[in-house]
Amino acid sequence: MSGLAGLRALIMGLLFIALSSLILVLPFPLTGSSEQLRVGGVAQRDVLAPQRITYVSEIQTENARERAEASIPEIYDPPDTHVARQQVARAREIFDYLESVRADNYASPDEKRQLISAVEDLTLSDGVLDILLNADSETWSEIETETIAALGQAMRAEIRPNQLPAARRRVPPLLGFDVSDGAATAIIAIVNDLIQPNTFVNEERTAEERQTARESVQPLVVTYEQNQRILRAGDLVVLEDVEALESLGLQEPDFELTDLLSDVAFIALIGLVIGLYVLRFRPRFLNRPRYMWLLLFLLLLCVALIRLMVPDHTILAYLFPMAAFSIMVAVLIDVQLSILTTILTGLIIGYIADGSWDLTTYAVMGGLVGIFSLGQVERVNRLLWAGVYVSLTNVAVVLILNAPTNNFDSTGLLQLVVAAVANGIFSASLTLIGFFLAGNLLGIITSLQLQELARPTQPLLRQLLLRAPGTYHHSLMVSNLAEQAAEHIGAEALLTRVGAYYHDVGKTVRPYFFVENQMDGINVQDRLDPRTSAQIIISHVKDGLELAKKYGLPRDVRAFIPEHQGTGLISFFYHQALEQADDPSLVDEDDFRYPGPKPQSRETAIVMLADSSEAAVRAANPGSVEEIDKIVHGIINKKLTSGELDECDLTTHDLAQIRGAFVEMLHGVFHPRVKYPEEVKEELASGARAALPLPESVPATTATPTGEE
Repeated sequence: MSGLAGLRALIMGLLFIALSSLILVLPFPLTGSSEQLRVGGVAQRDVLAPQRITYVSEIQTENARERAEASIPEIYDPPDTHVARQQVARAREIFDYLESVRADNYASPDEKRQLISAVEDLTLSDGVLDILLNADSETWSEIETETIAALGQAMRAEIRPNQLPAARRRVPPLLGFDVSDGAATAIIAIVNDLIQPNTFVNEERTAEERQTARESVQPLVVTYEQNQRILRAGDLVVLEDVEALESLGLQEPDFELTDLLSDVAFIALIGLVIGLYVLRFRPRFLNRPRYMWLLLFLLLLCVALIRLMVPDHTILAYLFPMAAFSIMVAVLIDVQLSILTTILTGLIIGYIADGSWDLTTYAVMGGLVGIFSLGQVERVNRLLWAGVYVSLTNVAVVLILNAPTNNFDSTGLLQLVVAAVANGIFSASLTLIGFFLAGNLLGIITSLQLQELARPTQPLLRQLLLRAPGTYHHSLMVSNLAEQAAEHIGAEALLTRVGAYYHDVGKTVRPYFFVENQMDGINVQDRLDPRTSAQIIISHVKDGLELAKKYGLPRDVRAFIPEHQGTGLISFFYHQALEQADDPSLVDEDDFRYPGPKPQSRETAIVMLADSSEAAVRAANPGSVEEIDKIVHGIINKKLTSGELDECDLTTHDLAQIRGAFVEMLHGVFHPRVKYPEEVKEELASGARAALPLPESVPATTATPTGEE
C-alpha cells in the first residue's frame, strides 16, 4: 500500500466517523417541523399532525394520577388518651410548683413573677401572674380545680395539630358558671398553654390509600387524526404539546454531549472493523479511489436513511432498503465487503432503534439474501428476481418474529407484511437507479453495462468486425484466454473479457497496416522506414482511446487500450532502425516504445499477457503442449523482468495460475492435426511460397515487421 493510498484511507475513515456521528446526534429534519419548541415558548406557525397517531400520554397520565393522589385526605389515628393524661399530670406538677412559689415568704413579688415565668410550658401575661400571686386560698383552690377539670375535658376531644386554635376557643364554655372573672382568666390562659394535639397523621395508611388511588388511574391514550391541528400560531407551548410533537416525530431532539461521545465511539468501532478488513483482506481496494469514495458515500447515505426511517417509526422502519445497499456494494465494489458492511449496518440499525433485535434481524437477513440471490447482474430480470427473494425473506422474518400471541394484532401484522413486500420491490428499483448513477456519474462500470458492451451489435465492435476482421477474431481469442485466467485468480472475469474485446479497437482506423488484416501477404509497411512504421503501430493506442471516448466506453474499459501494451518496445523496427542508421546512437528508443501506462490492474495485465501469448503461439504453431507452455512461460517472464507488471497486483502465484489457464486454452485451439495425403500434397506444392508475416505481439525470436517484442 502506497503512502498516498494510506493517507486517503485515513481521511475517508475520519470523514465516515465524523459525518456519521453528526448525522446520528444532530437535529435532523424528519417530517413536518424542523424547529424545536420549548415549554413556555410561542408557536410561530400552525402545527398539524402529518399522520394519524395514537399514543399513551405520560404527561396527562401523570397529571391524572397526581389529582387522584391529592384527592385522598390525610388519615389520622384515633385520639391518644396518653397525651391527655400526660398533660393533666403536667398541670398538677405546675400547680405544685406555683403553690411553692406563692408560699415563699423570702421572695419578693418580682422574684416570684420571674420564677413562674421560668416554667417552660407557660407563657403568662403580667395580669395573669398577678392573679395567681394575689389570689386568696379559696380562689387559688378554685383555679387549680377548674384548670385540671377543663384541661381534662378539652383533651378528651380530637385535637389535630392544625386544630389547636379551635380547641383553645372551646375552653371558656368548659368553665363553671360560678367561677369568678379573675379566676376564669387565669384558668383559660393556663389551659390554652397546656392543650396539645392528641391525634396524628398515619403516614403509612395515608401513603397506601394514595398509592391505591394513583394506581387506579388507567394510562390516558391520546389520538391525533391526520392534519389535526396540534398548535395554532401564537399559542403558548405547554408540556403536553411538546409530548405530542415528539410522538409524531416533529420535535427535534436536544443535543447532548454524551450522545455525541457515545455515537462517535460506536461509529469509530464500525469504521475500525471495516478498515481492518480492507487492510487485511482487500488492500488492492485502497488503490481504487473511485470505489473508496463510492463506499463512503453509500455508507453515509445508509446512515442518513436509517436516521430518517428507523427512530420512532413502526412501518417506515420496515421499508428501509438494506438489500439495495447490500447489492450495490456487492456488484459495484466487492461481495465479501458487502457481507461485512451489511452485518455492521444491521448493528447500526439496532443501535438507533434502542436495541431492536427484530429490526436488526429483518435488515441483515434481507441484505444477505439480496447478495446471495443476485450473482452477476447480467440482465435486469436477475435484479427483479433478487427483489422477489428479498420480499419473501422479509415476509418470513416478519411472520417468525411476530408469531400470533395472546395480544395478536392482525391489522398490525398485515401492515408489516405489506411493508416487507414493498421493501423488496423498493430495493430492486433503487438498485437499478444506483447502477445507472454509478455508471454515468462516477464512471464505475456495472455488469449490466458490460453485458451491453459485449454484444456483437455494439456499434464499435460492429465497426471492428467489418473494418478489421482479423483483429476482431484475434480479440475474441484474447478475450477467451483472459477470461479463463481471470476466473482462475479471482479477478473480474466479465470486465476482463469485455476489455479484451476493445483492446485493439484503434486498429480500425488503419487496419491494413496490421498483419492480421492484410490479404495476399502484401505488407504495406515494407515501403516505410522503421520509425514511421513504429509510429503507425503505436498510434493504434491513441486512435483506440479517441474512438472509446467517441463511443462512450466506460473508463475501466478504456484502460485496457493503453495498458495492454504498457511501455513495451517494438523491437523489430527498433533493431531495423539501428541496422539502417549511419550513427545508431542517434536512434531514439522512445520513438519505438508505447507511451503506457503499464497495467494498473490485474485485469489489464491479464489482457497484456493473453495478447502476447496468443500472438506468439499462433505465430510459432507449436506441435505439443510442452512447446506452448515454453512460449507462454517465456512471454510471462519477459513481461515480468522488463517491469511491465510492476504496477499491478499480480503475485507469482497468480502468474502461475494464468500460465496454466493459457496453456490449457491454447492447447485446445492450436493442437496438432493429423495430416491427410491431400493436405501433404498441398503443403509440398506451396513449400516454396514465402511465409506470411507474423501477427503483432510475438517474441523477439519470431518478430515481424508489424509486431512488438
